[in-house]
Amino acid sequence: MELRKIVYVEDEPDIQVIAKLALETLGGFEVTICSSGPEALKAIPSLKPDMVLLDVMMPQMDGPTTLQEIRKIESCARIPVAFMTAKVQSAEISEFLEIGAIGVISKPFDPMTLAQQVRDLWEAKVNG
Repeated sequence: MELRKIVYVEDEPDIQVIAKLALETLGGFEVTICSSGPEALKAIPSLKPDMVLLDVMMPQMDGPTTLQEIRKIESCARIPVAFMTAKVQSAEISEFLEIGAIGVISKPFDPMTLAQQVRDLWEAKVNG
């Protein structure tokens, strides 16, 4: 199994652009951006991504709530999800892992290493 299609849920337009560029150009991934949890919940079932990256802090529906809602959709329940957040204290990370995330990528991220960080998390999940 290969990581190709990623959905990135992020409400900040400037971060969306940088992450999409980094993931597509350096990682060779096909990236779809969603600007909110509700938008992601509509898009993910039809897109069938290999992985979802979720911002933690978003208006309307935060990342953890979005993850819980994704898990309720039968066809999406097993999609690996990682959080991207500036909140990277160990207590938060433990909480994110407990609710089903495969890992956490800290923000601000390095665009040059983002694709490899994503690939490493995905491979640890798939091969672990």
